[in-house]
Amino acid sequence: MDAQTRWGFLGPGRIAEKVAADFEHVRAGALVAVGSRSAERAEAFAATHAQRSGHEVRAHTGYDALLSDPEVDAVYIATPHTDHASQAIAAIEAGKAVLVEKSFTATLDGARRVVESARHHQVFAMEAMWTRFQPAVRAAKSLIADGVIGEVRAVQADLGVRREFDPDDRMFALELGGGTLLDLGVYVVSFAQHIMGTPDRVVATGSVLQTGVDGEAGILLGYDDGRSATLQTSFHLPLPGQARIYGTHGWIDIPPRFHHPVSLVLHRQGEDPLHEQLPPSGAGYAEEFIEVGRCLAEGRTESEVMPLADTLAVQAVLQEAADQLGVQFTER
Repeated sequence: MDAQTRWGFLGPGRIAEKVAADFEHVRAGALVAVGSRSAERAEAFAATHAQRSGHEVRAHTGYDALLSDPEVDAVYIATPHTDHASQAIAAIEAGKAVLVEKSFTATLDGARRVVESARHHQVFAMEAMWTRFQPAVRAAKSLIADGVIGEVRAVQADLGVRREFDPDDRMFALELGGGTLLDLGVYVVSFAQHIMGTPDRVVATGSVLQTGVDGEAGILLGYDDGRSATLQTSFHLPLPGQARIYGTHGWIDIPPRFHHPVSLVLHRQGEDPLHEQLPPSGAGYAEEFIEVGRCLAEGRTESEVMPLADTLAVQAVLQEAADQLGVQFTER
């Protein structure tokens, strides 16, 4: 029987609620504790998920209390982007494995500090980019590796939602890492980097809202051998959320929404499209937690699917895009 990874959730917000609701699909893992600055929120979250799982979920007031819990092996950090760096480093220094919600941090410098801490202390750390672990994306990677669409020369991906501007909403707050780049851009950039590798050049254009966050961005990734990735994010447009991988002998479509897909379509030159249904277990959050548990059981400090070098490469693209747009993120 696989060793059980005991998980603590740091920050019982909206994304943490969604992830915790999917925990029944996490093999060899259990949600055992939650930490919040608010005792009331921690207790409410713990009660909900204790009832769902059938075992105790401890409620800690304050993040330090969670990190001091000897019955927690790994911490899932689900707070605003600008808190990730300091909280991840505190968890690592407490000897806890960390799974940090995307984007990993608000800045490239913050990401570098987390990675340096994880490597120094030899503690496992991974960005919670669930897209990489979805069956459809894994299948696309396998098709590419097998040469089914030839040499991959380009990627296209978009992700956008129409949101009315609200200066009081976290999504529009610069100090909380608001804007499209860190919430949506991380998906399209990570997808392109996963398929194409780290780019040599980044060109970004877009618009900046009254609060200093970006409202939309178009990002072109360029490679010295002529390959490219064309990426788009928006809070102004309800974009389909489509991704396409172009090869010399065909292409692969990952239909909307590509960041948590249920299928892919293989197009080969001169052949009919091949549709394949590849839904994840539950909502799709479980696979990244299963990956952490597998890595810990094998004594690894990084995931081969979502290595820290890839996280740094993605964060560098996001930083460059923010710099070009004039968006100045900081770490809290």
